[in-house]
Amino acid sequence: GCYFLYYAYGSNLLRERLLLSNPSAVLCAGARLQDFKLEFGHHQGRTSSVWHGGTATIVQSPGDEVWGLVWKMNTSNLSSLDKQEGVEDGIYVPIEVNVHTQGGEVLTCRSYQMQDYVCGPPSPQYKKVICMGAKQNGLPADYQKKLEAIETNNYAGPVPIMEKIEAAIRAEQIKSA
Repeated sequence: GCYFLYYAYGSNLLRERLLLSNPSAVLCAGARLQDFKLEFGHHQGRTSSVWHGGTATIVQSPGDEVWGLVWKMNTSNLSSLDKQEGVEDGIYVPIEVNVHTQGGEVLTCRSYQMQDYVCGPPSPQYKKVICMGAKQNGLPADYQKKLEAIETNNYAGPVPIMEKIEAAIRAEQIKSA
């Protein structure tokens, strides 16, 4: 009971993004979620005030697949993760998914699904974080191409969280130099 597995398919593919509010996360594996597809949307038609566009969710879709990452996290970070996903405001609800790792294991993980949303494109900044995360963690090349092809809303204003993430990446580069 001191750990749980979390399946990330959106901005939390990028390690620096997840670690901003969930410092215990350790990468477990890349993994495929069968019979789901990735969509972007606005909860109750409202644009994300954090990302200025639609955010990612997963929806049942026979024959499709989503790729993501399994993170092992300390139970102490469960509430910070729920908070990041807007669980108390009913934006995302926790769900349980079974995913197949690249090594052939089936793992049961906590993930999140958006409630009551209207489809809408993500901001370029949000898309960039997802693509960077997929690349950082070696998700399959054809899936990365699919992510690169996502249309955005061309938002060009400030995205404070993006600045935080970029600062975290720079700090890591300095540390490992």
